[in-house]
Amino acid sequence: MQESVSVRQAQAQRTRSGVLEAAAAVFVDRGIQAPVRDIAERAGVGVGTVYRNFPTRADLVTAVYRHQIDACAALAPRLLEESASPFTALALWTDAFVDFLVTKHGLGAALGSGDPGLENLHALMLDTLVPACASLLDACAATEELRPGVAAYTLLRAIGNLCITGPDYGQADAKGMVALLLAGCRSEV
Repeated sequence: MQESVSVRQAQAQRTRSGVLEAAAAVFVDRGIQAPVRDIAERAGVGVGTVYRNFPTRADLVTAVYRHQIDACAALAPRLLEESASPFTALALWTDAFVDFLVTKHGLGAALGSGDPGLENLHALMLDTLVPACASLLDACAATEELRPGVAAYTLLRAIGNLCITGPDYGQADAKGMVALLLAGCRSEV
């Protein structure tokens, strides 16, 4: 009996993960207002399964971005450990952060929508990503690879502003501008 419960729990977790992966992909292609039926179809489940796991769109959006925010934050210490220098780790991390930001069609509008279910998403981003960025900046400061006074929150806001894409300004442009921003933050050692 216990074994069948754990099998069902494992299946439920696989289904939930599949819905989150499908939603993330659909959000990239169509934005966060994409029809739930598109997400269900991509996940290979019924629309009811999506709603059972995520009763509101805000629940789904928050779950998808929570997973991606946590992954972005977890990348910082790994890059510090694996990279040749803290500044290299910072550059690689900001590149991943840019990828995260420019694929979030409609996220800015959702954050400003006044939907109470999404209010915590902005705080989650700040509470999770500012410390991750600060750890990279601190490591850069310790090796004197960074100009003094670069604050994590300010850097993330600047990067966020550089990642507002449009018809004549895409992901490659955003990455180029963020690289220039980082070059300006580097100390002249």
